[in-house]
Amino acid sequence: MIEHAWHILPLVLLFALPVALLGGVVLYALRRGSLTSTLTVLVLIPVLATLVGVLGVSGFMFTPALTTMLFVCLLVGLITVPAAILLGRLIARRSVWEREARDRERAAEASRRELVAWISHDLRSPLAGIRAMAEALADGIVSERSEVADYAQRISGETTRLSAMVGDLFELSRITAGALQLTMSAVPLRDVVSDAIAAQTAVAHQKGVKVHANAEAWPIVAGSDPELARIVRNLVSNAIRHTPPDGTVAVQIGIEDGDALISVDDSCGGIPEDEIGRVFDVAFRGTQARTPERSGTTSGGGLGLAIAKGLVEAHSGRIGVRNRGPGCRFEVRLPLAVP
Repeated sequence: MIEHAWHILPLVLLFALPVALLGGVVLYALRRGSLTSTLTVLVLIPVLATLVGVLGVSGFMFTPALTTMLFVCLLVGLITVPAAILLGRLIARRSVWEREARDRERAAEASRRELVAWISHDLRSPLAGIRAMAEALADGIVSERSEVADYAQRISGETTRLSAMVGDLFELSRITAGALQLTMSAVPLRDVVSDAIAAQTAVAHQKGVKVHANAEAWPIVAGSDPELARIVRNLVSNAIRHTPPDGTVAVQIGIEDGDALISVDDSCGGIPEDEIGRVFDVAFRGTQARTPERSGTTSGGGLGLAIAKGLVEAHSGRIGVRNRGPGCRFEVRLPLAVP
């Protein structure tokens, strides 16, 4: 029996080895292809090599034993090939999911590092100013009544900016942790938009920016009044901050495709196409042309748009941005309140 096996070994190698080598070439050609194709070929190689080897040893004489062997090889192929296809798809899907998860984790980590860097810088600046002015007051360097009042006003302004930054961080932490709880009701957008614009009137006037609102309709949306006001306020504040003096910020309200639509147009000069996809990222500020001003009227932490996006999504809405005319347009779509 052993001698017979050694006798047929050259024939087996003669017929099966080329099939194995051809399979290797095919695998090499598919090295950049899909995982499903690779696993299918990998399963077919031994099945075909066995089949060709058996045929070669039998001299292609179809005896009952050979027919049985061929039938077994066919059954093995019918079982293993679909299994390989299914396994390949499962592994490929899992690999894609893991790769996307790693990419999201890396992006989140990069955003966290960027946020820490920006916040550390932004906190240090007002704190240093407050400390210097407090020391000047304590040492008696500033003694005139008018100067003392001016220093007190500056300290109050820096404190307000610090408080706003801390508030932004707290709001963002609630959104990212899923701890945001909304008290839903039917909210008229007329009141929300009017209050948000009124809150930014002083800042716009100080910068020389005109803000006006137009409404094709005043829809009533399903949402939480304070959070909806925060969304509009952040978008209007962002538009004013990036609009040059004598520019215009236009807020438009309407209904489109069954949703309430809020759009805010500014005159920022547009956003570079390679940055427009990152506008809502945490602490993203983009080019220097869009860097927040140190006017003391805003927190300056680069969190406003990220907070707006989180609040919109918490309302089952959508937010987007695109370049339009002399600037860009931010659009918010919110579900209408059920009558």
